[in-house]
Amino acid sequence: MKRSSLWILGTLCLFAATSVNAQQTVKIGLIMPYSGQFADTATQMDNGVKLYVKEHGDTVAGKKLEFIRKDVGGIAPDVAKRLAQELVVRDKVDILGGFVLTPNAIAAGAVSEEAKKFMVVMNAATSIITLKSPYMVRTSLTLPQIADTLGNWAVKKDGIKKCYTMVSDYGPGHDVEKAFTAAFKAAGGEIVGSVSFPVKNPDFSAFVQRAKDVNPGCIMVFVPGGTQPAAFGKALAERGISPKTTKILGTGEITSEKALEAMGDAALGIITAWHFDYAGTSQANREFTKTYMAEYKRNPDFFSAGGYDGMHVIYEALKKTGGKTDAAALVAAAKGMKWESPRGPISIDPETRDIVQTVYIRRVEKKGDELVNVVFDKVENVKDPVKARMKK
Repeated sequence: MKRSSLWILGTLCLFAATSVNAQQTVKIGLIMPYSGQFADTATQMDNGVKLYVKEHGDTVAGKKLEFIRKDVGGIAPDVAKRLAQELVVRDKVDILGGFVLTPNAIAAGAVSEEAKKFMVVMNAATSIITLKSPYMVRTSLTLPQIADTLGNWAVKKDGIKKCYTMVSDYGPGHDVEKAFTAAFKAAGGEIVGSVSFPVKNPDFSAFVQRAKDVNPGCIMVFVPGGTQPAAFGKALAERGISPKTTKILGTGEITSEKALEAMGDAALGIITAWHFDYAGTSQANREFTKTYMAEYKRNPDFFSAGGYDGMHVIYEALKKTGGKTDAAALVAAAKGMKWESPRGPISIDPETRDIVQTVYIRRVEKKGDELVNVVFDKVENVKDPVKARMKK
Protein backbone atom coordinates (compact mmCIF):
# COMPACT_ATOMS: atom_id res chain seq x y z
CA MET A 1 0.00 0.00 0.00
CA LYS A 2 1.33 3.42 -0.91
CA ARG A 3 2.31 5.83 1.87
CA SER A 4 -0.42 8.32 0.79
CA SER A 5 -3.06 5.58 1.04
CA LEU A 6 -1.83 4.63 4.49
CA TRP A 7 -2.01 8.26 5.59
CA ILE A 8 -5.59 8.58 4.28
CA LEU A 9 -6.62 5.34 6.00
CA GLY A 10 -5.03 6.47 9.26
CA THR A 11 -6.72 9.83 9.06
CA LEU A 12 -10.12 8.26 8.41
CA CYS A 13 -9.67 5.90 11.37
CA LEU A 14 -8.70 8.80 13.60
CA PHE A 15 -11.69 10.83 12.41
CA ALA A 16 -14.02 7.89 13.00
CA ALA A 17 -12.66 7.37 16.51
CA THR A 18 -13.02 11.07 17.25
CA SER A 19 -16.58 11.08 15.93
CA VAL A 20 -17.55 8.08 18.04
CA ASN A 21 -16.00 9.71 21.10
CA ALA A 22 -17.81 12.98 20.36
CA GLN A 23 -21.11 11.13 20.05
CA GLN A 24 -20.56 9.63 23.50
CA THR A 25 -19.70 12.95 25.17
CA VAL A 26 -21.75 16.00 26.08
CA LYS A 27 -19.61 19.09 26.53
CA ILE A 28 -20.83 21.78 28.93
CA GLY A 29 -19.16 25.20 28.93
CA LEU A 30 -19.43 27.14 32.19
CA ILE A 31 -18.79 30.89 32.14
CA MET A 32 -18.34 32.44 35.59
CA PRO A 33 -16.23 35.13 37.35
CA TYR A 34 -13.72 32.74 38.89
CA SER A 35 -11.50 35.72 39.76
CA GLY A 36 -12.18 39.28 40.96
CA GLN A 37 -14.73 40.65 43.40
CA PHE A 38 -17.36 38.07 42.41
CA ALA A 39 -15.03 35.06 42.64
CA ASP A 40 -16.71 33.63 45.73
CA THR A 41 -20.08 33.65 43.98
CA ALA A 42 -18.57 31.53 41.19
CA THR A 43 -17.09 29.18 43.78
CA GLN A 44 -20.46 28.70 45.46
CA MET A 45 -22.26 28.16 42.16
CA ASP A 46 -19.63 25.78 40.84
CA ASN A 47 -19.77 23.85 44.12
CA GLY A 48 -23.48 23.36 43.50
CA VAL A 49 -22.71 22.08 40.00
CA LYS A 50 -20.03 19.71 41.27
CA LEU A 51 -22.19 18.40 44.10
CA TYR A 52 -25.02 17.50 41.73
CA VAL A 53 -22.61 15.67 39.44
CA LYS A 54 -21.09 13.80 42.39
CA GLU A 55 -24.51 12.72 43.62
CA HIS A 56 -25.90 11.73 40.20
CA GLY A 57 -22.82 10.58 38.32
CA ASP A 58 -21.11 12.09 35.29
CA THR A 59 -22.95 10.00 32.70
CA VAL A 60 -26.46 10.86 31.50
CA ALA A 61 -28.48 8.94 28.89
CA GLY A 62 -25.33 7.02 28.01
CA LYS A 63 -23.30 10.19 27.45
CA LYS A 64 -20.26 11.20 29.46
CA LEU A 65 -20.32 14.80 30.66
CA GLU A 66 -17.26 16.96 30.07
CA PHE A 67 -16.99 20.42 31.66
CA ILE A 68 -14.96 23.31 30.28
CA ARG A 69 -14.72 26.29 32.64
CA LYS A 70 -13.99 29.86 31.54
CA ASP A 71 -13.20 32.82 33.80
CA VAL A 72 -14.95 36.05 32.77
CA GLY A 73 -13.32 37.95 35.65
CA GLY A 74 -16.31 40.13 36.62
CA ILE A 75 -18.80 42.31 34.78
CA ALA A 76 -17.39 42.00 31.26
CA PRO A 77 -20.00 41.37 28.55
CA ASP A 78 -17.49 41.61 25.70
CA VAL A 79 -15.34 38.97 27.36
CA ALA A 80 -18.36 36.78 28.10
CA LYS A 81 -19.43 36.89 24.46
CA ARG A 82 -15.92 36.05 23.27
CA LEU A 83 -15.65 33.15 25.70
CA ALA A 84 -19.04 31.81 24.61
CA GLN A 85 -17.94 32.00 20.98
CA GLU A 86 -14.69 30.19 21.80
CA LEU A 87 -16.56 27.48 23.66
CA VAL A 88 -18.90 26.94 20.71
CA VAL A 89 -16.44 27.24 17.83
CA ARG A 90 -13.17 25.92 19.27
CA ASP A 91 -14.25 23.66 22.11
CA LYS A 92 -17.40 22.39 20.40
CA VAL A 93 -19.55 22.57 23.52
CA ASP A 94 -23.13 21.36 23.38
CA ILE A 95 -24.50 23.40 26.29
CA LEU A 96 -23.66 26.78 27.84
CA GLY A 97 -24.17 27.33 31.58
CA GLY A 98 -23.25 29.36 34.65
CA PHE A 99 -23.66 33.16 34.36
CA VAL A 100 -23.53 34.94 37.70
CA LEU A 101 -24.01 38.45 36.27
CA THR A 102 -26.68 39.93 34.02
CA PRO A 103 -24.51 41.78 31.44
CA ASN A 104 -22.52 38.61 30.82
CA ALA A 105 -25.62 36.45 30.45
CA ILE A 106 -27.18 38.87 27.96
CA ALA A 107 -23.98 38.93 25.87
CA ALA A 108 -23.71 35.14 25.81
CA GLY A 109 -27.40 34.88 24.98
CA ALA A 110 -26.66 36.29 21.54
CA VAL A 111 -24.22 33.42 20.95
CA SER A 112 -26.76 30.88 22.20
CA GLU A 113 -29.33 32.16 19.72
CA GLU A 114 -26.98 32.38 16.75
CA ALA A 115 -25.26 29.03 17.35
CA LYS A 116 -28.48 27.30 18.48
CA LYS A 117 -27.00 26.12 21.79
CA PHE A 118 -29.01 25.23 24.88
CA MET A 119 -28.12 27.71 27.64
CA VAL A 120 -28.89 27.46 31.37
CA VAL A 121 -28.65 30.66 33.40
CA MET A 122 -27.92 29.66 37.00
CA ASN A 123 -28.05 33.10 38.62
CA ALA A 124 -28.20 36.31 36.54
CA ALA A 125 -31.57 37.75 37.51
CA THR A 126 -32.65 40.63 35.26
CA SER A 127 -36.06 39.79 33.81
CA ILE A 128 -35.26 40.30 30.12
CA ILE A 129 -32.38 37.80 29.97
CA THR A 130 -34.44 34.83 28.75
CA LEU A 131 -35.78 36.96 25.90
CA LYS A 132 -32.26 37.08 24.41
CA SER A 133 -32.33 33.49 23.16
CA PRO A 134 -35.15 31.01 22.53
CA TYR A 135 -32.78 28.25 23.64
CA MET A 136 -32.31 29.60 27.17
CA VAL A 137 -33.84 28.62 30.53
CA ARG A 138 -33.17 30.04 34.00
CA THR A 139 -32.95 28.14 37.30
CA SER A 140 -32.32 30.97 39.74
CA LEU A 141 -34.81 33.84 40.00
CA THR A 142 -35.85 37.10 38.47
CA LEU A 143 -35.36 40.07 40.73
CA PRO A 144 -38.80 41.52 39.87
CA GLN A 145 -40.20 38.21 41.14
CA ILE A 146 -38.68 39.04 44.54
CA ALA A 147 -39.10 42.83 44.58
CA ASP A 148 -42.71 42.84 43.41
CA THR A 149 -43.60 40.35 46.16
CA LEU A 150 -41.72 42.40 48.77
CA GLY A 151 -43.33 45.71 47.75
CA ASN A 152 -46.83 44.32 47.94
CA TRP A 153 -46.15 42.49 51.22
CA ALA A 154 -44.57 45.56 52.88
CA VAL A 155 -47.74 47.62 52.57
CA LYS A 156 -50.44 44.98 52.90
CA LYS A 157 -48.87 42.76 55.56
CA ASP A 158 -46.44 45.02 57.45
CA GLY A 159 -48.31 48.30 57.16
CA ILE A 160 -45.37 50.33 55.79
CA LYS A 161 -46.57 53.53 54.10
CA LYS A 162 -43.41 55.37 53.04
CA CYS A 163 -40.06 54.04 51.77
CA TYR A 164 -36.73 55.18 50.25
CA THR A 165 -35.04 52.99 47.62
CA MET A 166 -31.28 52.37 47.22
CA VAL A 167 -30.04 50.20 44.35
CA SER A 168 -26.96 49.45 42.26
CA ASP A 169 -26.94 51.34 38.96
CA TYR A 170 -27.22 48.50 36.43
CA GLY A 171 -29.85 46.14 35.03
CA PRO A 172 -30.67 44.13 38.16
CA GLY A 173 -30.83 47.25 40.35
CA HIS A 174 -33.15 48.94 37.89
CA ASP A 175 -35.32 45.81 37.82
CA VAL A 176 -35.58 45.76 41.61
CA GLU A 177 -36.35 49.46 41.97
CA LYS A 178 -38.98 49.45 39.23
CA ALA A 179 -40.75 46.31 40.48
CA PHE A 180 -40.67 47.27 44.16
CA THR A 181 -41.82 50.82 43.46
CA ALA A 182 -44.70 49.72 41.23
CA ALA A 183 -45.95 47.11 43.70
CA PHE A 184 -45.46 49.39 46.72
CA LYS A 185 -47.42 52.24 45.12
CA ALA A 186 -50.13 49.93 43.80
CA ALA A 187 -50.64 48.65 47.34
CA GLY A 188 -51.02 52.22 48.65
CA GLY A 189 -47.46 53.13 49.66
CA GLU A 190 -45.38 56.19 48.80
CA ILE A 191 -41.74 56.33 47.62
CA VAL A 192 -40.17 59.37 49.32
CA GLY A 193 -36.77 59.27 47.61
CA SER A 194 -34.29 57.10 45.73
CA VAL A 195 -30.60 56.82 44.96
CA SER A 196 -28.44 54.57 42.81
CA PHE A 197 -24.73 53.89 43.13
CA PRO A 198 -22.05 52.46 40.80
CA VAL A 199 -21.89 48.69 40.67
CA LYS A 200 -18.09 48.52 40.57
CA ASN A 201 -16.40 49.06 43.94
CA PRO A 202 -18.76 51.72 45.31
CA ASP A 203 -18.20 53.70 48.52
CA PHE A 204 -21.57 53.33 50.20
CA SER A 205 -21.06 55.80 53.09
CA ALA A 206 -22.22 58.98 51.33
CA PHE A 207 -25.25 57.25 49.81
CA VAL A 208 -26.29 55.81 53.17
CA GLN A 209 -25.93 59.24 54.77
CA ARG A 210 -28.16 60.72 52.09
CA ALA A 211 -30.87 58.22 52.95
CA LYS A 212 -30.44 58.88 56.65
CA ASP A 213 -30.88 62.63 56.12
CA VAL A 214 -34.31 62.00 54.57
CA ASN A 215 -35.35 59.99 57.66
CA PRO A 216 -37.80 57.94 55.60
CA GLY A 217 -38.85 55.36 58.17
CA CYS A 218 -38.17 52.58 55.61
CA ILE A 219 -35.25 51.86 53.27
CA MET A 220 -35.33 49.21 50.52
CA VAL A 221 -31.89 48.02 49.37
CA PHE A 222 -30.42 46.07 46.47
CA VAL A 223 -26.73 45.32 45.89
CA PRO A 224 -25.31 42.32 43.97
CA GLY A 225 -24.10 39.26 45.82
CA GLY A 226 -20.41 38.86 46.59
CA THR A 227 -18.44 41.31 48.69
CA GLN A 228 -20.82 44.27 48.42
CA PRO A 229 -23.60 43.21 50.85
CA ALA A 230 -21.10 43.05 53.72
CA ALA A 231 -19.70 46.48 52.77
CA PHE A 232 -23.17 47.97 52.57
CA GLY A 233 -24.19 46.44 55.87
CA LYS A 234 -21.09 47.87 57.48
CA ALA A 235 -21.95 51.33 56.10
CA LEU A 236 -25.45 51.09 57.60
CA ALA A 237 -24.00 50.20 60.99
CA GLU A 238 -21.35 52.94 60.84
CA ARG A 239 -23.95 55.59 59.95
CA GLY A 240 -26.17 54.52 62.80
CA ILE A 241 -29.09 53.28 60.74
CA SER A 242 -30.75 50.55 62.79
CA PRO A 243 -33.67 48.28 61.91
CA LYS A 244 -34.98 49.11 65.39
CA THR A 245 -35.84 52.63 64.26
CA THR A 246 -35.82 52.37 60.44
CA LYS A 247 -37.39 49.47 58.56
CA ILE A 248 -34.67 47.93 56.38
CA LEU A 249 -36.04 45.87 53.51
CA GLY A 250 -34.13 44.14 50.75
CA THR A 251 -33.55 41.19 48.49
CA GLY A 252 -31.68 38.27 49.99
CA GLU A 253 -28.16 39.39 49.11
CA ILE A 254 -28.15 42.09 51.79
CA THR A 255 -28.40 39.52 54.61
CA SER A 256 -26.01 36.93 53.25
CA GLU A 257 -23.82 35.21 55.83
CA LYS A 258 -20.88 37.52 55.15
CA ALA A 259 -23.06 40.61 55.39
CA LEU A 260 -24.46 39.48 58.73
CA GLU A 261 -20.95 38.86 60.03
CA ALA A 262 -19.97 42.42 59.06
CA MET A 263 -23.05 44.06 60.58
CA GLY A 264 -23.25 42.01 63.75
CA ASP A 265 -26.24 42.76 65.97
CA ALA A 266 -26.96 45.91 63.93
CA ALA A 267 -28.56 43.54 61.39
CA LEU A 268 -31.21 42.32 63.81
CA GLY A 269 -34.65 42.98 62.39
CA ILE A 270 -33.72 43.44 58.70
CA ILE A 271 -36.49 41.97 56.53
CA THR A 272 -35.75 40.36 53.17
CA ALA A 273 -37.68 38.53 50.49
CA TRP A 274 -35.78 35.62 48.97
CA HIS A 275 -36.09 32.25 47.26
CA PHE A 276 -33.54 30.16 49.18
CA ASP A 277 -31.97 29.87 52.59
CA TYR A 278 -29.70 27.09 53.81
CA ALA A 279 -31.61 27.03 57.12
CA GLY A 280 -34.84 25.92 55.46
CA THR A 281 -36.83 23.17 57.13
CA SER A 282 -37.78 20.88 54.23
CA GLN A 283 -36.15 17.47 53.97
CA ALA A 284 -34.60 18.33 50.60
CA ASN A 285 -33.12 21.51 52.07
CA ARG A 286 -31.71 19.76 55.14
CA GLU A 287 -30.13 17.01 53.05
CA PHE A 288 -28.65 19.50 50.58
CA THR A 289 -27.20 21.68 53.33
CA LYS A 290 -25.78 18.70 55.23
CA THR A 291 -24.13 17.19 52.14
CA TYR A 292 -22.83 20.55 50.94
CA MET A 293 -21.35 21.35 54.35
CA ALA A 294 -19.65 17.95 54.52
CA GLU A 295 -18.18 18.41 51.05
CA TYR A 296 -17.14 22.09 51.12
CA LYS A 297 -16.97 22.97 54.86
CA ARG A 298 -19.37 25.89 54.47
CA ASN A 299 -23.08 26.48 54.06
CA PRO A 300 -24.62 26.62 50.59
CA ASP A 301 -26.18 29.85 49.38
CA PHE A 302 -28.53 30.85 46.59
CA PHE A 303 -25.67 30.65 44.07
CA SER A 304 -25.12 27.04 45.14
CA ALA A 305 -28.82 26.28 44.74
CA GLY A 306 -28.87 27.89 41.29
CA GLY A 307 -25.96 25.74 40.13
CA TYR A 308 -27.43 22.58 41.66
CA ASP A 309 -30.84 23.13 40.08
CA GLY A 310 -29.23 24.14 36.80
CA MET A 311 -27.61 20.73 36.60
CA HIS A 312 -30.95 19.10 37.41
CA VAL A 313 -32.47 20.74 34.34
CA ILE A 314 -29.55 19.66 32.15
CA TYR A 315 -29.68 16.06 33.38
CA GLU A 316 -33.44 15.69 33.08
CA ALA A 317 -33.55 17.37 29.66
CA LEU A 318 -30.84 15.03 28.36
CA LYS A 319 -32.76 12.05 29.70
CA LYS A 320 -35.89 13.18 27.84
CA THR A 321 -33.98 13.62 24.57
CA GLY A 322 -32.11 10.34 24.94
CA GLY A 323 -28.81 12.21 25.11
CA LYS A 324 -29.43 14.30 22.00
CA THR A 325 -28.09 17.84 22.35
CA ASP A 326 -30.20 19.62 19.73
CA ALA A 327 -31.01 22.95 21.40
CA ALA A 328 -34.67 23.01 20.35
CA ALA A 329 -35.20 19.51 21.73
CA LEU A 330 -33.47 20.31 25.02
CA VAL A 331 -35.41 23.53 25.61
CA ALA A 332 -38.66 21.73 24.77
CA ALA A 333 -37.75 19.08 27.34
CA ALA A 334 -37.07 21.75 29.97
CA LYS A 335 -40.35 23.63 29.48
CA GLY A 336 -42.86 22.75 32.18
CA MET A 337 -40.33 20.70 34.16
CA LYS A 338 -41.27 20.42 37.87
CA TRP A 339 -39.25 19.14 40.80
CA GLU A 340 -38.59 19.44 44.53
CA SER A 341 -35.56 21.67 44.93
CA PRO A 342 -33.64 22.39 48.15
CA ARG A 343 -35.48 25.74 48.05
CA GLY A 344 -38.92 24.09 47.74
CA PRO A 345 -41.20 23.15 44.81
CA ILE A 346 -40.12 24.85 41.58
CA SER A 347 -40.89 24.60 37.88
CA ILE A 348 -39.90 26.05 34.52
CA ASP A 349 -42.68 28.18 33.04
CA PRO A 350 -43.34 26.63 29.60
CA GLU A 351 -44.21 30.03 28.12
CA THR A 352 -41.32 32.15 29.45
CA ARG A 353 -38.67 29.48 30.23
CA ASP A 354 -38.24 31.22 33.60
CA ILE A 355 -38.56 29.77 37.06
CA VAL A 356 -41.74 29.63 39.13
CA GLN A 357 -41.12 29.34 42.87
CA THR A 358 -41.97 30.32 46.45
CA VAL A 359 -40.78 33.69 47.74
CA TYR A 360 -39.99 33.61 51.47
CA ILE A 361 -40.24 36.64 53.78
CA ARG A 362 -37.46 36.51 56.39
CA ARG A 363 -36.30 38.49 59.41
CA VAL A 364 -32.76 38.51 60.85
CA GLU A 365 -32.80 37.01 64.33
CA LYS A 366 -30.25 35.63 66.75
CA LYS A 367 -30.14 31.91 67.41
CA GLY A 368 -27.61 31.33 70.15
CA ASP A 369 -24.54 33.26 69.01
CA GLU A 370 -25.47 33.12 65.32
CA LEU A 371 -27.36 35.66 63.24
CA VAL A 372 -29.76 33.90 60.86
CA ASN A 373 -32.61 34.69 58.47
CA VAL A 374 -35.83 33.28 59.91
CA VAL A 375 -38.75 32.70 57.54
CA PHE A 376 -42.04 33.98 58.96
CA ASP A 377 -44.20 34.35 55.82
CA LYS A 378 -44.21 33.16 52.22
CA VAL A 379 -45.91 33.63 48.86
CA GLU A 380 -46.15 30.51 46.70
CA ASN A 381 -46.00 29.90 42.93
CA VAL A 382 -44.58 33.31 42.05
CA LYS A 383 -43.90 33.96 38.36
CA ASP A 384 -41.84 36.77 36.86
CA PRO A 385 -44.27 39.73 36.94
CA VAL A 386 -42.58 41.51 34.03
CA LYS A 387 -43.28 38.72 31.57
CA ALA A 388 -46.71 38.18 33.07
CA ARG A 389 -47.56 41.78 32.18
CA MET A 390 -46.15 41.32 28.67
CA LYS A 391 -48.65 38.51 28.02
CA LYS A 392 -51.64 40.73 28.87
